[in-house]
Amino acid sequence: MAGRPILYDYWRSSASYRVRIALNLLGRSYDTVPVNLMTGAHRDPDYLAQNPQGILPSLEVDGHCLTQSLAIIEYLNTTTEDATLLPSDPLGQHRVRQLSYAVAMEIHPVCNLSVAAHVVDLTGGGEADKRAWMQHFISRGLSALEALLAQGSSGAFSYGNVPTMADCCLIPQLYNAERWGVGYQAHANIARIADTAEKHDAFAAAHPDQIGPPEE
Repeated sequence: MAGRPILYDYWRSSASYRVRIALNLLGRSYDTVPVNLMTGAHRDPDYLAQNPQGILPSLEVDGHCLTQSLAIIEYLNTTTEDATLLPSDPLGQHRVRQLSYAVAMEIHPVCNLSVAAHVVDLTGGGEADKRAWMQHFISRGLSALEALLAQGSSGAFSYGNVPTMADCCLIPQLYNAERWGVGYQAHANIARIADTAEKHDAFAAAHPDQIGPPEE
């Protein structure tokens, strides 16, 4: 397997956080290049040349530059021996993708900070309106996810007792929930998964508090 992956990362980016967890779970050592979203570094021409969407993360691995966090995670799972971020059976794969997409495609896009900020600009609102927007959609999304989790078999993680791509998506979303004042302890399945992940080294090492903001 060719050289160490290079992750273009921002400490609070949910999508980057997902990939950090995945790399840790797979035992893949990697180097990091911080891209400061607050200073607009993701719009620099050099970064846009490798990721025309100007979003995070990007991952240089095996001689390629990969984008889109879930696609990156699936690539890493496929190219890492004995990886278990996706089950081996089609139904299990669907289940993990279902739970992953419920976060990454339903909650995250509408609660992207740039989306919320644009809504506030359009409506002439302020920080309280931004917070209300985040709380509404995160709360609604987590309630729906809890109902999905309740439809499946129980386990320590989202799909059984081994962390999968679904957990790589869920835990960063819970970090954002806490950031915006959204509680999730009333959701028994989500709370159980969060408690299990908190004790797991791969999740702990990927936490934004372990990464910290980029130097100015």
